[in-house]
Amino acid sequence: MKKCYFSQNNIKHVDYKDTDLLKKFLNPHARLLSSKKTGVNAKHQRKLANAVKRARFMALIPYISR
Repeated sequence: MKKCYFSQNNIKHVDYKDTDLLKKFLNPHARLLSSKKTGVNAKHQRKLANAVKRARFMALIPYISR
């Protein structure tokens, strides 16, 4: 079982402007990976999902990738 990336690196706030970090948790089609695959715990998965949604709305990352 993988450890939570955010807990290991002591990241308290998932920032929507940090697109390089967010892209680690997206598949090639720009969809959010499940917490089972990434190892992120439930609290951080919710924060990650909200950050991805905000970044998509602000056009920092795409909704879909072709």
